[in-house]
Amino acid sequence: MSATSETGKRRALLLVNAKARSGSAPLDAIRTILREGGLDLIEPEGSADCKEVIGRHASSVDLVILGGGDGTMNAAAPALVETGLPFGILPLGTANDLARSLGLPLEPEPAAHVIPTAPEKAIDLGWVNGHYYFNVASVGFSADLASELTAEAKKTWGTVGYAIAAFRLLRRARPFTVTIEHDGRTEKVTTIQASVGNGRHYGGGMTVQEDATVDDGRLDFYSLEVAHWWRLIALLPALRRGTHGKAADVRAFETTELMLTTRKPRAVNTDGELTTWTPAHFKVMPKAVRVLAPLDAAPGSTSRFPLPF
Repeated sequence: MSATSETGKRRALLLVNAKARSGSAPLDAIRTILREGGLDLIEPEGSADCKEVIGRHASSVDLVILGGGDGTMNAAAPALVETGLPFGILPLGTANDLARSLGLPLEPEPAAHVIPTAPEKAIDLGWVNGHYYFNVASVGFSADLASELTAEAKKTWGTVGYAIAAFRLLRRARPFTVTIEHDGRTEKVTTIQASVGNGRHYGGGMTVQEDATVDDGRLDFYSLEVAHWWRLIALLPALRRGTHGKAADVRAFETTELMLTTRKPRAVNTDGELTTWTPAHFKVMPKAVRVLAPLDAAPGSTSRFPLPF
């Protein structure tokens, strides 16, 4: 049964994460843009569980509009996969890397103008130990950074907050051993960070790999096997461009599935949230969800404060 309203307009479930960096900003202008674009908005109250809310309204709406950052998108991913509903993005978070990877405007009002008329684009999801992610999952430095960076710091300082926390952590970063199993091969390496990218951008505008996209059906792995912490600073320009895989002390490859194992369990950071632990089984889920975005848009610009995240 169609969810189109009696007025002939499409029904959109609008979910805004009030805890996102700009989640408490006034939404009146955004609502006006969406309604003038031909959408009837449904805004439920009383539940912070977006998975439950999406499931409950799935049969009565045509699309979901998510207002928040990459953590908000990840929280909604299981319900988007299960219901098959397309979703639009209002970038209200700190990094907004999924929006950046899709070439969407990084300000909420321009992004709202895109949603009513944008086509549906099927994109991939990363998967690790049962958790979905859009951008990148990491073990090591970035997971340690995620555990130290408070929500208050992200809300107050934005991507600058990432930079401040990262430079504080750098001197304390210690290499660890990880076993990598992929494509019939097993490799044991010493690294500062092992990352598995699904999308293009992460960490406020860093680039997973220079030609990566959110719909290429692959995972892009890299391991920072540096001898000294200051080498990470030297690698920052390449990490920003996505050319770090060419460096002698960076291991990089493409795959669709891999396993990371460490001697002791280590936290796995998925798009800024610590969600699981090693051993970590990664897979790409091709064309798993549909997003409202221009089909041929160029990925957004990188951050002025690039980080190894």
